[in-house]
Amino acid sequence: MLSPKSAETVRATVPAVAAAIGEVTPLFYEKLFAAHPELLRDLFNRAHQADGSQREALAGSIAAFAGHLLDHPDERPDALLHRIAHKHASLGVREDQYPIVRTHLFAALAEVLGDAVTDEVAAAWDEVYWLMANGLIAAERRLYAAAGTPDGDTWRTYRVTGRVAETDDVATFFVRPTDGKPVPPSRPGQYVSVQVELADGAHQIRQYSLSGQPDGGLQFSVKRVPGGEPASGVATPAGEVSGHLHDHVHEGDTLRVSAPFGDVVLDEGDGPLLFATAGIGCTPAIGMLAHLAAAGSPRRVIAAHADRTPATHAFRDDLHHLVDKLPNATAEVWYERPGPEAEATGSGDGRTPTVRQGFMTLGALEIPPGTIAYLCGPVPFMKAARAQLLAAGVRPADLHYEVFGPDLGL
Repeated sequence: MLSPKSAETVRATVPAVAAAIGEVTPLFYEKLFAAHPELLRDLFNRAHQADGSQREALAGSIAAFAGHLLDHPDERPDALLHRIAHKHASLGVREDQYPIVRTHLFAALAEVLGDAVTDEVAAAWDEVYWLMANGLIAAERRLYAAAGTPDGDTWRTYRVTGRVAETDDVATFFVRPTDGKPVPPSRPGQYVSVQVELADGAHQIRQYSLSGQPDGGLQFSVKRVPGGEPASGVATPAGEVSGHLHDHVHEGDTLRVSAPFGDVVLDEGDGPLLFATAGIGCTPAIGMLAHLAAAGSPRRVIAAHADRTPATHAFRDDLHHLVDKLPNATAEVWYERPGPEAEATGSGDGRTPTVRQGFMTLGALEIPPGTIAYLCGPVPFMKAARAQLLAAGVRPADLHYEVFGPDLGL
């Protein structure tokens, strides 16, 4: 892995690089997009550039990778690399783009740190960069090969065959390949990238979890991302792609869709499962539940979901119908404002779901030993759910999470 000489130099310079990384990453993106504006237009998420989350994720991933190399010189942080590689593959990232990133990243580093970036320092951090980049390239090659597209072009044109309004702000799209060939294989819990052309000519890409896989097609669900001014006082722009899909894409239209990717997938064993989701984070769990129901799984399953109200709970009926099909499954639901509508929801065989008011408290549930848990929802929710599950005895290795957007948790 990292050579002893470079390890010594990296260890000595980590404090300076860490202190400067907040300046380095925005300057890097400024230089990158000035030289390659097509990357911002057609590859990078413009919203995540605007709110700074992509910069934070890049800085965090570099720091995490370097720290791991220093603390565990004989190990590679595969969990970090696999998560990033799946996202890169869903975007169609190419091997020849890594030298471009390296050029502008190191130019930004040299500009911020100045004379501190000696030839020795540059060589040491260059070694770190290429250890990380080559690990990602190798992982992405494997993913592309598994998808049947070793050249990295996983995009295909799909036609929208149906659209269903799950709630006022969530729509499910059913799509089939226009070439008539089979859809690529997927695993429960994975996502696809969807590319749309916006009014300004940009081809923006977003990832959406597969909420089911109908025969001969794919199914993904999209929540409209509203703009507004949160409690922090910082205005947030409305979702470009989610708004376009909701307003302009209907049955008969076509979309560019990637092969399915994602490293958070359903465990195929026979042990107990728990899904803890909030808001639109229910979509990967619904896909996993649909798979379990189709297989007639006898596993113990707890499907726990939190939402604002029953009206904002996407797949509310699907949740209960799927749980009804599983002999050892229960649904546990929390609403901030339940209202009378929550009372009307029940199961077909008398297994009425438990509906509570307030925020999710997993400590109130009887969680079987050996439970494997999947979390998806806003990051503060997942942090709280993870802490509750650890307190309940779930092993850290059995806690898996999916996040929409840059993974700042990693």
